[in-house]
Amino acid sequence: MAEIVGGIGEHGRFMTSHARFQVLTLPGRSWADYRAQVLHVEELGLDTAAVPDHFCDWANPPAPWLECWTLMAALAVETSTVRLSTNVSQIPLRNPGVLAHQAVTVDHISGGRVELGIGTGLMIDPGTEMVGLPNWSNAERASRFGEYVELLGLMLSQDVTSFEGEYYSANQAVMNPSSVQSPRLPVVAAALGPVMMRHTARFADGWNTMSFSPDFDEQLDELSERNARMDQLCDDLGRDRSSLRRSVNLFDAEARAAGGRLRVYDDEALLVRMITGLRDAGYREFGLYYPSDPTQIEGFEHIARDVIPALR
Repeated sequence: MAEIVGGIGEHGRFMTSHARFQVLTLPGRSWADYRAQVLHVEELGLDTAAVPDHFCDWANPPAPWLECWTLMAALAVETSTVRLSTNVSQIPLRNPGVLAHQAVTVDHISGGRVELGIGTGLMIDPGTEMVGLPNWSNAERASRFGEYVELLGLMLSQDVTSFEGEYYSANQAVMNPSSVQSPRLPVVAAALGPVMMRHTARFADGWNTMSFSPDFDEQLDELSERNARMDQLCDDLGRDRSSLRRSVNLFDAEARAAGGRLRVYDDEALLVRMITGLRDAGYREFGLYYPSDPTQIEGFEHIARDVIPALR
């Protein structure tokens, strides 16, 4: 069993005491443009570039969209210092053993810079049915998720794995080579509700969450309360709280209606207040979004170069 009860050690730059900053870059563009965005994130000194995982742009299916793990492999070659993460790989799209093998391969290509973000995916995402995959209910997705992350952890941690669950299995599955990172490349589980949070506390190295409230003060209250619940889950399971790295995406519910404009890039004080408050609540990694509005690039660069270093 891959249950974690006391922490599993260091993962290079993953388990650190200082704040880290991740930038989600949306691959609804040409490879040349996408590559340039990620290299920009690296040049600005941000910690992690994150790639979303969908078959298509779920909110606008006819739009261009590049595939997640193909991008991860290409970015592993093109970059040299920035860490690379999926935010998040969704479980309906891949068998857990196949995903583990993909992640380990990219970990080797990158020299040990991969973080495997994993989530249930969305029932409203049309991509699964487009390619003939079942659109599981939210309850089934949550039930499958626990087994999925457990099996991922086993395959990333050992040379040969056998596993028999209700949904997933492995029969003497060989992982050679294993992760570059020791004891394994980190698994970061996306979770909002109690069932998913419990799976995360049992099996994952990191936890990613977010709030959909349009009011940032409400987000801060909601996320602070949720982190306290995660502390209690760790206590209930006998897990060291500090062994689970906490990350949060700074979601802006008003951005789509505003043409993609993000409030935190227009209001530096708001960004600082959110990150300070969330850090006080226990979070150590903060997910920003690469600006889709070109007029916000300058503000994004200012925050990366002049504001974030003081918040670490």
